[in-house]
Amino acid sequence: MKKSVFILVLLPILMFSQHSIEGVFAPAEKFSFAMLYKSNPTNTEYVGRAAIEPDGNFKISLDLNAQPGIYKIVYGLPQEDNNFDLIYSGKEDVKLTFSLEEGLVFTESNENELWASYTKSMELINSAISNFYAERSTDTIAFKEIFHTLADSQKGYDEASKGTIVNVFIKANKPYVPTQFEDVSTYSKNLKRTFLQHVDFNNELLQSSNFLSDRLLAYVFGMSASTDNSTYKQHIDDVAKAINDIKIEVKSVLFSMLWNHFVELDNSEMANYITNAYLLDIVKQTNDDELLKTLITYRDNVVGELALDFGIELSENGSTRSTSLQKLDIADHYLIIFWSSTCGHCLDELPKVKTFIEKHPKSLKVIAVGLEDDDINWKRAINNYPDFIHVLGLGKWDNSIANEYGIEETPSYFVLNQDKIIIAKPKNIEALENALIKLN
Repeated sequence: MKKSVFILVLLPILMFSQHSIEGVFAPAEKFSFAMLYKSNPTNTEYVGRAAIEPDGNFKISLDLNAQPGIYKIVYGLPQEDNNFDLIYSGKEDVKLTFSLEEGLVFTESNENELWASYTKSMELINSAISNFYAERSTDTIAFKEIFHTLADSQKGYDEASKGTIVNVFIKANKPYVPTQFEDVSTYSKNLKRTFLQHVDFNNELLQSSNFLSDRLLAYVFGMSASTDNSTYKQHIDDVAKAINDIKIEVKSVLFSMLWNHFVELDNSEMANYITNAYLLDIVKQTNDDELLKTLITYRDNVVGELALDFGIELSENGSTRSTSLQKLDIADHYLIIFWSSTCGHCLDELPKVKTFIEKHPKSLKVIAVGLEDDDINWKRAINNYPDFIHVLGLGKWDNSIANEYGIEETPSYFVLNQDKIIIAKPKNIEALENALIKLN
């Protein structure tokens, strides 16, 4: 009787046992915490955190109600650059090691180990395909062997993963397999044609992971040897067709990801193409005012655009008159500097700007916009630059001029021509000097 009671008590515990995500970070001294989030198609939910022990170990216990899906571990700041995804099935613990040298390795978890094994196999086979074409080989037997291996590997992992979460990803990643020998041009065209064919863009697991963003980036930037904007434009339009039927909130996430990538590449033409052709309409429908402001601010301040106007108090012959940037007609070129009297980099670079201009005299006028909490330090600092036009931007980062120009750091530079068109946005003092030397 006692044995039966023990079994009845133990059974619920076994059925609803708590799982955990644990592992080792190396070198341990480089890490301090691990934060766990549940990933959803448009956001992440905080789950828990653990301190990284002196030996690198961490462990996060999951609630009994923790849902299966994609989870994200954040291990540093900024979070968007210091994280990795994992699969939690709700049926097993997840154990891993993460090393700055070796990367991420799963030591216990059928789901994650299967995905890691699959991706490694695909990488090896794709490397063989690349080598085959790089050698300009016409060996049809070798060609068939390579793609036979590819087809068998895909089929094997598909069958081995049935009933698992990772099966969704393996199916979505199904590669193109030629039925007969193809030269590199034909193969490339067919690879591009089928690259997004097996991806279910409405699948919430795929939407919650990095898979979709990685796939779309690979398509936009990896499906052609050409890197001209007309090619990028066509690829973006192809992506738009592929994701046309998904939820608009997820569509916003994916287009924003592509937009950010072109911004990071300093390709304003394509970033603004995404804005004008797709994102503006999406953010208006979703009432995403913050993203709308970001897109418009970026679009209005790229090279080739008319600089946004703002008020200026201009001192001439001992008197002061109110005017604006657009009304100025006192130089062939203008340099707007956003700076602050409490910014160490600014206090280092402004004297260099002054010295450079004195050594290379041109018809150039500097407009220095001081982003300040008050005017005390600013009034003292501007005495060192009597030839600059000074504008006090109270409110510092909340100043309206800074916000309209999208200023995120000081100093920031804008070089304008006589008509106040932005002709350069140098990112540092060296780039600024090079831009100024090129002025006619």
